[in-house]
Amino acid sequence: MKISRFLWVSALFALIVLLVVPAIAQEEATGGIIIENTFGGDPETLNPLLANDVTSQNLVNFMYPGLLGVDPSQAVIVPRSEAADEFKAGYLVENWDISDDGLVYTFNMRQDYFWSDGTPVTTADIAYAWEAIQAGAEGIADVPAAFVIDFIDNVEIVDDDTFRVTFNQPTCTALSYAASLGAPLAPSHALGPVETLNDDPFNLNPTVVGGIFSFGEFRAGEQVSLLANTEYPDGNVLPTGYILRLVPDAIVQVEQFLAGEVTFIDNPTVGRRVDIRAAAEASDVQVYDYPSNLWDYFAMNLADPNNPQPATDENGNPIDQGHHPIFGDVRVRQAIAKAIDVDAIISAAVFGEADRMTSFIIPVSWAYHEDLAPIVFDPASASAMLEEAGWIDDDNNPATPRVAQGAMYAEDGTLMQFSLFTNEGNARRTTASTVIQDQLAQIGIDVNFQTIDFNVLIDLRNAQTFDAVLMGWQNGYPDDPDVTQLFTSVADVPAAGANFTSYNNPRFDELNRMANNATETNNCDNAAREEMYREMQAIFQEDLPYVPLYSQRGMYAAQANMNNFNPYPSQLFWNAASWSLDTP
Repeated sequence: MKISRFLWVSALFALIVLLVVPAIAQEEATGGIIIENTFGGDPETLNPLLANDVTSQNLVNFMYPGLLGVDPSQAVIVPRSEAADEFKAGYLVENWDISDDGLVYTFNMRQDYFWSDGTPVTTADIAYAWEAIQAGAEGIADVPAAFVIDFIDNVEIVDDDTFRVTFNQPTCTALSYAASLGAPLAPSHALGPVETLNDDPFNLNPTVVGGIFSFGEFRAGEQVSLLANTEYPDGNVLPTGYILRLVPDAIVQVEQFLAGEVTFIDNPTVGRRVDIRAAAEASDVQVYDYPSNLWDYFAMNLADPNNPQPATDENGNPIDQGHHPIFGDVRVRQAIAKAIDVDAIISAAVFGEADRMTSFIIPVSWAYHEDLAPIVFDPASASAMLEEAGWIDDDNNPATPRVAQGAMYAEDGTLMQFSLFTNEGNARRTTASTVIQDQLAQIGIDVNFQTIDFNVLIDLRNAQTFDAVLMGWQNGYPDDPDVTQLFTSVADVPAAGANFTSYNNPRFDELNRMANNATETNNCDNAAREEMYREMQAIFQEDLPYVPLYSQRGMYAAQANMNNFNPYPSQLFWNAASWSLDTP
């Protein structure tokens, strides 16, 4: 994600050769080619309706318009008609009205936005997105926004520029759910029936776009190339093109930036940030530090990993999910939390570039429970709790695994050992996992730690067949503390839901529902919601389906020759259409 001045000419020449596309037709696109790199893997799709991985999402955000706009200076969703001029570009909804009961939102779209082939953007595209979401809910298409079917009752097309969304309850996250209809929006006329969405050739060769870039070329395992969209409706696009290169790991990612081979870097690995700051002091690069919405966690599977089951059947009745032989007992989870020195992990894995998490809400959130103390590192107390839970040190040798003797869910004689997985190539998480492995070994817990391919890890985690994983979440933007999709029973569906630990606490579910209900929180008053989220954070810290670790501090950096580098927290690309490069 960066580019150096002394390599710019040769890099530019190589890029023009690699693009293998017609010459740029837009006269104004003279800002140079923006180069980024990633070690997260190839994009799974370039269809905005199907994009679910970070690489795919970043690319489709470049190529398609968004439905609802965000003011990055305030981190709030705003009507386009009320947004400052600099924040209007690329968004489709001018304004909206809300019914008295808070259930119906009527959205009015702008009438001056066109797809790159000249077709107007209309509510026909909204109708198609809603149809795709319904198909996703039925398992017909892999549409990640399918979860909104649990909150949206209906989408009604009023005319070409007006549509209504009816919710099943007055929810404080209504706008976020509505935004899922076009986050970003897909050109319906360029796609086939939703039943064929998964296999549509458009997915990896999009022919119609509506964002600042159009598709150029996709080389699996190497790079994705985009070109300035010469038909972009919201003004000139300065960058001539954009290239996303695939690199093997985070270290190479930083080395390429420091060598000037790429233009900018998005959240570089923390162990190399000191080198980037040194380059900034020498005026070779520009740096922007911010409190991020990215946090890492150690998650434990509470249910039987040999027989994954959803939390409820189709009628909402609870299903017996069994129990994990080790983690099914909350006392064991609490003991493990006490045996993990999170401060040591922050020092070793994040080089101090993080803030400790006490529960599931990031420290920069308005709902963060500031009075909730972190779990104290206390290995002696952890050992005593394990003894009480029926996991004994039968040979008085803490270097060997404990053995079950009267444990709640494990047969006597079962060794206290489990597998811990994280994604390969991520030095931060590898170090954190190794520290946890060493710390738990001190109290007689044998951890088989492995790094595996990221996509394989996602499949394993979502299938609910794992013991423990160390991974992370990047909260949505703007951030809202609603965790329906992470920790409530509706999201506990093997291979389809994000509550992969099978956490189930009725009081937690009820508080989450109330905190997101506009009626029960005085029309979404944050003070009322905050009290509910405070109680939820305390419950979560007691139940511990996760041991939340840290919220990493964010950093963006760009080469010194990049103009209009002006990010906001979690909003690097808001003005990417105006980026340009000074070249020799």
